[in-house]
Amino acid sequence: MPVRYDITHTTVYSYAQPVSFGEHRVMFRPRESHDLRVLATDLEVSPDADVRMIQDPYSNSVALVQPQGEATELKIVCSFTIEHAHSNNLELPLSPSAEFFPFAYSVDERFDLEHYLRPHHDDPEGKLTAWARQFIRTDGPTGTRDLLVQMNQHIRNKLTYAARDEEGTQSPLITLARSAGSCRDFALLMMEAARRLGVATRFVSGYLYDPSLDDAGEDGIVGAGSTHAWLQAYLPGAGWVPFDPTNNLLGGYHLVRVGVARDPKQAAPIAGSWYGEPDAYLGMHVDVRVRRI
Repeated sequence: MPVRYDITHTTVYSYAQPVSFGEHRVMFRPRESHDLRVLATDLEVSPDADVRMIQDPYSNSVALVQPQGEATELKIVCSFTIEHAHSNNLELPLSPSAEFFPFAYSVDERFDLEHYLRPHHDDPEGKLTAWARQFIRTDGPTGTRDLLVQMNQHIRNKLTYAARDEEGTQSPLITLARSAGSCRDFALLMMEAARRLGVATRFVSGYLYDPSLDDAGEDGIVGAGSTHAWLQAYLPGAGWVPFDPTNNLLGGYHLVRVGVARDPKQAAPIAGSWYGEPDAYLGMHVDVRVRRI
């Protein structure tokens, strides 16, 4: 049975004195498919702005926002209502040729998946490859999905989650060295490890719904969520399959897709520029609320 969510994502940039703004790239509209349907969307910007909606090379919906005039605050509020069906993972059968690792993609698949198969971060001493290969069984055949499930679980259980306010994603080798990272760091680590084993992966940005945060109080039901990141692996027969190493999730109702990309930097929720005195910038505040309706 599908569930419905109201999601509001508010981003506020503050400045000590009026500044002008360049174009901002806003990725907020959920990515629709058989398991996710968008019922309503809205985008509010202050100060007033010109807005154009486009699709990027990955068919993500992107708003190009050009604020007008100068201001001491730029506020972008994205809100939408979605219907979310349960997304399977363990229940989806794989093609017989892909049930056990290693497996080979077809020629056509390799053409289509080329950019998702090639690692994008260096591993000069083979540390990342060695870390990835620990999930290959030595006492018998290795199930392809089992390998990825074990890797997903290992990151959740053995690495420490550490939220970071600064932009960007740390390299997989830094994440391994620190044994810690953010959701974006964990997703990239698993992506690059799987790619070095010959499994195509892509980065996913979106939102996480946590039912334990629902509270029926005097103000009604208030859902709390956050911007989030995970990955999808392409498994023949099952297609793009979700893995969330931050929470050891394998689909379900909790993950709300917004954008997919070859690399995390291509799926930033908001990116843009401003013009003014170098010390004018005071900071950014982000608030994400996910409420089941």
